[in-house]
Amino acid sequence: MRVRPHTRFTLPDELNAVEPPEARGLARDRVRLLVAEGSTVTHTRFDRIGEHLRPGDLLLVNTSGTLPAAVDGSWITGAGVAPVVVHFSTALDDGTWVVELRSGGLPMFGGAAGDRVELPEGTLTLLEPYDPGSTRLWRAKPPVADVVAYLGRHGRAITYKYVDRKWPLALYQTVFANQPGSAEMPSAGRPFSFELVSQLAASGVLIAPILLHCGVSSLESYEPPLPERYDVPEHTARLVNWVKANGGRVIAVGTTAVRAIESAAQPDGSVAAAGGWTDLVLGPDHPAAVVDGLITGMHAPDASHLLLLESVVGGGVVQHAYDAALQRGYLWHEFGDSCLMLRS
Repeated sequence: MRVRPHTRFTLPDELNAVEPPEARGLARDRVRLLVAEGSTVTHTRFDRIGEHLRPGDLLLVNTSGTLPAAVDGSWITGAGVAPVVVHFSTALDDGTWVVELRSGGLPMFGGAAGDRVELPEGTLTLLEPYDPGSTRLWRAKPPVADVVAYLGRHGRAITYKYVDRKWPLALYQTVFANQPGSAEMPSAGRPFSFELVSQLAASGVLIAPILLHCGVSSLESYEPPLPERYDVPEHTARLVNWVKANGGRVIAVGTTAVRAIESAAQPDGSVAAAGGWTDLVLGPDHPAAVVDGLITGMHAPDASHLLLLESVVGGGVVQHAYDAALQRGYLWHEFGDSCLMLRS
């Protein structure tokens, strides 16, 4: 079910970040940072985020690495052959993959089971719509068994229309990435540098790993997120519980980390080790129970991610933050600026 978030705004085209901050002459940790807590908004820089964290706070960081998940191919249908880009979104347990076919920057609809896409080294075969109500995403048989290695040979990072050129995959990785599996970068962690992580650790801020492999984010307006594979390790669950019991704050780095840790929440408010697939959708009917805040990029006006933000800090805080970001000309999307939102 699609639910509209409380937060409403219009995003001018000029606020889409079309290139990495490095191409704008900035280190990755020098992007702007908006800090929102209650009715207070502070404008600063990401490398100064430690000024808004306390010793004993815990950052949950997603260790998923970004795959070069876009591959050029030729879609063979009854009407002929059409050039397409295949976005490999999610590996399923039976060896098939969820894929999206795109052309001219837009998703292709209207495929049929049995359609083939000629790719380097073989053929991808569409098996059935992943969502019975739509032909945007397909469960498909890939051309090879080891798709991750295959993408390393033939793929590139997924990009959308607001990014006007192709950038090296290294620019789509965070410093925490060590387990390849995300179709798109868990981009909230991108502004962290190794130096900043060291500074935060030295100041008493705790950091713990969590995993969620992101699928494609090009969902339709207010479409809830798809099921995603996640893992909350035992040591991370224990640390979350210790921090909460000792008055520290648990701050998720990204909506992915929020979804993962909240999927491991127990009825008593504690966290237990967990993993597998999560279909959790946070929002008005399911507010966040574990995290006290999150670090996040700026999301599109029709993104269901806004509901997740509101589930953590409330719709009023998110609206106030986005109004301030628009007024100050913050940049949106994976190469844009950042926001620290804290529950009052």
